[in-house]
Amino acid sequence: MSVIRQMTYRPAGHRAAAVETMTFGRLRELNDGGTQRADFHVLAVVDAGPGSVTVDFLHHPLEERSAVWIPPGAVHRWDDIADVAGHLVLFVPTAPVTHVTRELVASPDLAAHWSIPDADRPFVDAARDHLLLEASAPPGDFSSELPEILLTALITRLRPPHTEAPLTHPVFRSFRSSVEAHFRRHHDAGYYARTLGYAPRTLSRAVQQATGRTAKAYIVERIVLEAKRLLAHDRLTAARCAHALGFPDASNFSVFFHRATGERPGAWQATMTAE
Repeated sequence: MSVIRQMTYRPAGHRAAAVETMTFGRLRELNDGGTQRADFHVLAVVDAGPGSVTVDFLHHPLEERSAVWIPPGAVHRWDDIADVAGHLVLFVPTAPVTHVTRELVASPDLAAHWSIPDADRPFVDAARDHLLLEASAPPGDFSSELPEILLTALITRLRPPHTEAPLTHPVFRSFRSSVEAHFRRHHDAGYYARTLGYAPRTLSRAVQQATGRTAKAYIVERIVLEAKRLLAHDRLTAARCAHALGFPDASNFSVFFHRATGERPGAWQATMTAE
């Protein structure tokens, strides 16, 4: 595991496994209060609060019986964890062992925060406790597969909320995967229709049914999200954002960003830096 910028989750020089665990107490010791952007998943199960976390510029409460899922690439900040108790599980995207859970963790439509139903809590606690026990075993004292198997059980028991349509609509699933792979260079819905072999109307109808948005709006939202991540966390200039996201120049990118958000990139970045 590695991070794109500052490491909060473990000290420098620590060699990572596919699945790791830590307490909020340990997170408090390592957290520098800044934004983070990891290339692994961060899954938190909260036993007590209150507290708060910001994930991709949306604030979420940390309270008893709540869970947080931060996917790779998401910009996040632990705003207030002084009174939070619970555990975090850090894992690479390939760690889950079943096809269903791997598809689930690959979805960009998972909720960042949800409350665990009372009926599910005993099963979640049991799955987490077993994972924590195996993860604490001495090196070489257990199969490397066990934490991954138990992670899969925990994810299954947590049942992270997601939109059912994107997971079941094959046209949208293909579109979503293609957008994730190519949005930095291709901003036109027509490109995805041609590449995927669908008529533009077929693609538009599928995206509308799955998300309530047009294909173009979906692409715009994805580009804007990445632009905000680059502006807020990487502190890129508008010119460098334009280059990273496939715009011909800073002016063109600035017009796009302003049209989508109502703010100029520099002004939005200044607001985020001031927080």
